[in-house]
Amino acid sequence: MSLHRTPRPATGTTLRTIGVGVRAMLLATLVLGVGYTFVITGVAQMIAPAQANGSRVSDATGAVVGSALIGQSFTDADGAPLATYFQPRPSAAGDGYDAAASSGSNLGPEHPDLISQIAERRAQVAAFNGVPESSVPADAVTASGSGLDPHVSPAYADLQVRRVAEARGVDSARVRELVHAHTQGPDLGYLGEARVNILELNLALDAAFGTAPRAAEE
Repeated sequence: MSLHRTPRPATGTTLRTIGVGVRAMLLATLVLGVGYTFVITGVAQMIAPAQANGSRVSDATGAVVGSALIGQSFTDADGAPLATYFQPRPSAAGDGYDAAASSGSNLGPEHPDLISQIAERRAQVAAFNGVPESSVPADAVTASGSGLDPHVSPAYADLQVRRVAEARGVDSARVRELVHAHTQGPDLGYLGEARVNILELNLALDAAFGTAPRAAEE
């Protein structure tokens, strides 16, 4: 009875196999990790540079003040909403519109904490804008799933017109014209809902009527 042993591969063969694997890994890294990235970045910069750079929004002086894709708060040093600016919807992302902590509240529609938050927000929005609670739209009291939504509904923007106009000492009709000018319809005419970008609207307010004196409100 004879025993047959599987011959061990020679050391040279093993080294060659390792070398092939390393070279394949390096080539894939260069082509897919570096080359592909540069190609896609270059194409994006040529076709859609604004979107590729974060859809940044600048004020009248050219300073970048935010992104058209991420909402932000318009409050004083104490966190109170500024009457001279349109206010966004609530945010559950971190301390509010924190892009590093994007999330919703994850509370179910019947969760007592969410019900309490909505009731409290509805009362605050109604009092701040001088309207009955029954006229406060849903997006004024609920956060979006991402917590970063930069838009509000036309209904919520319209509800704030009188308060903003009075705080700035201008005619409501002129402020409402700005709201209408910054109301975007559904994408392709049927995808999504009409919406108003709050950052862009507030920048238009400053361009039309001057930057609001925030220090007087703090």
